[in-house]
Amino acid sequence: MKSLRRKLSVRHKNNKFLYYATGFARLLLPPQLFRLSLNSKLAQASEFDTDYIRFRLNYYNKLTVPEKLPETVPALTALKLKKKQKVYFFDTQEYLRYFQGQLKASLRFGDIREVPEIPSLLKSRPIVDGNTNSVLLKLNKVRHFIYTNDKKPFTAKKNLLVGRGGITRPHRIKFYEMYFNHPLCNIGQTNRWGKNDHWIKERLTIDEQLDYKFILCLEGNDVASNLKWVMSSNSLAVMPKPKFETWFMEGTLIPDHHYIMIKDDYSDLEERLTFYINHPEECLKIIRNANEYVAQFKHKKREDVISLLVLEKYFYKTGQIPYRTQPYYK
Repeated sequence: MKSLRRKLSVRHKNNKFLYYATGFARLLLPPQLFRLSLNSKLAQASEFDTDYIRFRLNYYNKLTVPEKLPETVPALTALKLKKKQKVYFFDTQEYLRYFQGQLKASLRFGDIREVPEIPSLLKSRPIVDGNTNSVLLKLNKVRHFIYTNDKKPFTAKKNLLVGRGGITRPHRIKFYEMYFNHPLCNIGQTNRWGKNDHWIKERLTIDEQLDYKFILCLEGNDVASNLKWVMSSNSLAVMPKPKFETWFMEGTLIPDHHYIMIKDDYSDLEERLTFYINHPEECLKIIRNANEYVAQFKHKKREDVISLLVLEKYFYKTGQIPYRTQPYYK
């Protein structure tokens, strides 16, 4: 049984061994090979819908006026592999290797919750006006960009909300205080420290959570890390309107179209769950919309092109490279 659960626990996850092997293998190749191919890679943008490419590029990189970086910002050659945050190194290096090493970039690794003072490349940003300096890249994707192959029909699932996660931040604690013993919820704390040991429950695999119609997607340090795989499944994400976003463009998600929205104070959870339990046809519409939304991030060639355009625009808007006559910049 334990062996089966172990297999199920990794079935929907990315292969970390392959991820790290690929990352280390790239380091063995001379950067010049990639720099010589940059123009041809960028030219591939013409194979896709121009308006779509333009929208995503300028959503991630909102820089509109030139802004020179401070002299203290290091060159790309200063980016080194370190024991901590290896995934951020590999994910940035995958695309930075196409650009000259003397170029400079402010890199902010980790769960970023504030807007930096200078244009910076990062994984997450607050969904607020004036977040222009937060330029998004697809970082820590081995953990965050996970999808399911959910074969279980929505109608065959349990009429309950399931949730597992670390319960340390105040907004998550509040939800558990309100709903831990609620008959429509199967929620549990996975961290073994803190003041609420009575909330601790055994972890559930993704497969086990997919037995439920509704899956809790509360933000943590920044975004809800389970949102991508939930939206790729035949279950429904239940959450307040997001306050942070990543490459997944959480700020563009439409409430009750891509996910079931609950109030920030969680007071309407029972009402919302009851409504959707009684209206399965509405649930199926949301699932189709969510699956379609997720599908746009699965086109590797297009994702590569957009990532390179985001970086090219960053270096151009910070005055480090000349304009390349791209039809995509704002």
